[in-house]
Amino acid sequence: MSEHYDVAIVGGGPSGATTAALLKTYNPELTVCVLEREVFPRDHIGESLLPPVGKILQEMGCWDAVEAAGFPIKIGATFKWGKRPELWDFEFLASETFSEEARPAKFEGQRLRTAFQVDRSLYDKILLDRAAELGCTVKQQTKVSKVEIEGDRVSALTLEGGGSISARHYVDASGNSGILRRALNVPCEYPTTLKNVAIYDYWQNAEWAVKIGVGGTRIQVLSVGFGWIWFIPLGPTRTSIGLVLPAEYLKKSGKSPSQLYAEAIAVEPMLKKLLASATSERKLQTTRDWSFLAERHAGSNWFLVGECAGFADPILSAGVTIAVLSAQQAAYTILELDRGTADPTWLKDTFSQRQRDRIRTHIRFADYWYSANEQFDQLKGFTQNLAADIGLDLTPEGAWDWLARGGFIDEELSHGTGGFTLGSIRAMNMKLGEYQADSAFDKFNEFHLDLSGASWKDRARYHSGKVLLSQSYTRGGKVLPIDGPYEFLVDVLQRASAFEDILEGLQHIFERQFPDPDIRESAFRIALQTLEAMVSDGWVKGTYDPWRPLHPQNYGDRPVRWQSDRMPPENRSVSA
Repeated sequence: MSEHYDVAIVGGGPSGATTAALLKTYNPELTVCVLEREVFPRDHIGESLLPPVGKILQEMGCWDAVEAAGFPIKIGATFKWGKRPELWDFEFLASETFSEEARPAKFEGQRLRTAFQVDRSLYDKILLDRAAELGCTVKQQTKVSKVEIEGDRVSALTLEGGGSISARHYVDASGNSGILRRALNVPCEYPTTLKNVAIYDYWQNAEWAVKIGVGGTRIQVLSVGFGWIWFIPLGPTRTSIGLVLPAEYLKKSGKSPSQLYAEAIAVEPMLKKLLASATSERKLQTTRDWSFLAERHAGSNWFLVGECAGFADPILSAGVTIAVLSAQQAAYTILELDRGTADPTWLKDTFSQRQRDRIRTHIRFADYWYSANEQFDQLKGFTQNLAADIGLDLTPEGAWDWLARGGFIDEELSHGTGGFTLGSIRAMNMKLGEYQADSAFDKFNEFHLDLSGASWKDRARYHSGKVLLSQSYTRGGKVLPIDGPYEFLVDVLQRASAFEDILEGLQHIFERQFPDPDIRESAFRIALQTLEAMVSDGWVKGTYDPWRPLHPQNYGDRPVRWQSDRMPPENRSVSA
């Protein structure tokens, strides 16, 4: 038997289900088939999400189902990481401002800035069921045994047990199996020497480390000398606990994964307390967590989404978020290709480059996090070699300069990079390196637009099922988009340079654009964070006029604070 579809997707995890659901959301006439080798529900790691996922869940129509499942609301994370052993908190939304709110709740207000901690056995099934509800053909327990290739084209998928699937477009969402990627011989690069393994199990009836409001908590990320532990509550009774450590250490230790896992839990006092009444599900598993990046993410009639296209170490909890962002943009690109209104080569090249930049940025952040962690008392040589390999000066100032060279303007986030705002990066850098990079608003009171030597270039903006043609300036490998907050700022900066005049210009624009005062306040905050990112990337030059006042402000939206009351007062509050 042979079946033909408009789009065939290999893999029914979050990236595959998201691609399928968004294709049908924006074009119900498309025929979409999802091939999944397993039967859902099934366990999978990658349980800690980031806030951008919420918007995509809302877009594909399954926010309500995910919220109704009662997964813990992720406010942020607690770390034992950096130069000192005290715990510190990193939050998307300050826990003291998280208001009591009945659940299930809508995707609005404070929930726009939070995330979920999900039991993937339930979460993935909700997403795949949503794709089926929208009219996708979902074939579980269906394994692709062979990929038929003609040059750079996929011509058919042969199924184990007989039959085949053909399509106009193919999407590889098969995770680390990389079914299409391997068949097409797409080369991969390994841009870091960071090669870790993860050993993990699930526990019943562990205590939550912290309870915030109704259903809110923080994950725990705890250094244990030879690696780090994640502690992620997945629901009222179930918790995921994993150990991440260098593959080389595991090999040289002479110990089994189960021995090292038990040792890591035993040496962490917090875990012993949280697990006092808990029992293991005895599902201990080991997986390889090696960062890599595919050279191409799109070809003649195929796309790579999710982990098959690249992987960044899980220290920043970005795996599922990267996966669904790539899925969203792959779906938009396929929809745009079918409309035939944009150049196909430009659409595919833009998609591929955007995904490569995103994954590479997260790999870069992971390198920095590991090299800056002095809690790895048994891995000193490992972190020193890693820092040397990536050319990172381990002084705090050197680390900040190294991060800045990657650029602080993210085309998705607008005022940060790697999924983090510039303010949050500054705050994290202080905790890792005890160095507070000055805010532009602490030093300057005049801001001058500088486009000298920049080139005008088309760029893609992904919005509501479409890939829109937008414009940008490029210079030295950095991008200045001309839409959203950037467009407002470029407009104002062409007419004003004094900070108070810039604020007045933004106020006039936002009063016309945003009648709702809450939205207007949020727009102000984002615009000012964007202005600071433009200063950091060199698109705006800051100067100080002694005849004008400074306006130092804390515009960071992810506060960091020390948990210990014994910390000196000057370290309890960090300007972001």
